Amino acid sequence: METYADMIAARREEILEHITRALARADRTVDDVTLVAVSKTVGTDEVVAAIRAGYDTFGENRPQELVRKLAELNARPDVAPVRFDMIGNLQTNKINAVLGRASLIHSIRSLHLAQAVSSRAQRRIDTGELTDPVDVLLEVNVSGEESKSGFAPDEVRSCVEELMELSGISIKGLMTMAPQGDKDVARRVFSDLRDLRDELEVRTGACLRELSCGMSEDFEVACEEGSTIVRLGRVVFDPAFALQ
Repeated sequence: METYADMIAARREEILEHITRALARADRTVDDVTLVAVSKTVGTDEVVAAIRAGYDTFGENRPQELVRKLAELNARPDVAPVRFDMIGNLQTNKINAVLGRASLIHSIRSLHLAQAVSSRAQRRIDTGELTDPVDVLLEVNVSGEESKSGFAPDEVRSCVEELMELSGISIKGLMTMAPQGDKDVARRVFSDLRDLRDELEVRTGACLRELSCGMSEDFEVACEEGSTIVRLGRVVFDPAFALQ
């Protein structure tokens, strides 16, 4: 009888095969993409099973879950250290919980939030609690859906220079989410994100390598359109999710 750990390991191999094929169609390689296992709906035991299956990067939506899982994993000397990213909406009163714990914040959705993270991170750098600026991505609502947060593309264009000047943070790229259920729409969203990134790089001279886009239902399309980080939750952890 297949155990949960067996399922996680077998599913990982399937996912990697799908990613490899998608990248090959775009003349890219597996080294071009980081797979983030989104662990927001599972417990620490499931994360341990994923670590033992070979995952080394995880994503959390809520700062309190990030803190809890890291503490529980740190108490397990039999488990290899892993990276955790903050991928969900970040409230200003939760910034301190994320600093020093999240390797990358995917969800800087406004100039105000960027300024708040910058000032608190710089304070910690000044006191020696942090050694480097915090790596972040700008969340862009490319699709324009009211239910999604993030900068509108024109907002990013209008304040990108101000964002780049903020101390305490280092902007590594962009993040977006596509509407569910239509891969053609998703493709346009991911392509538009890539085009916006290219435009901002030319304009600012900055290297904005990272494109965080693609989830369980559309990660192959994202890989074809230039994603460098895919965020996979259900396809990783849910045995009932059908990998097509």
